[in-house]
Amino acid sequence: MQQLSFTNLVEHILHLPLDEKQELWELLENYLREEKRNGIYQAYREVQEIEGSLFFSSDINELKSSLDD
Repeated sequence: MQQLSFTNLVEHILHLPLDEKQELWELLENYLREEKRNGIYQAYREVQEIEGSLFFSSDINELKSSLDD
């Protein structure tokens, strides 16, 4: 794939048909939403780890037990 500058990319987008621009818009919205969601989740995990309340285990019984506590 050819490497495009931001300006060239914008120029290419301007020449797309309307339906492709709308599809691109929807894809970008979804990608941005997912990035924000991941950022929020990562921040939550960091806080939980700092507070010591984040619990990791591969033992299903141990995990179920921790839910009851």
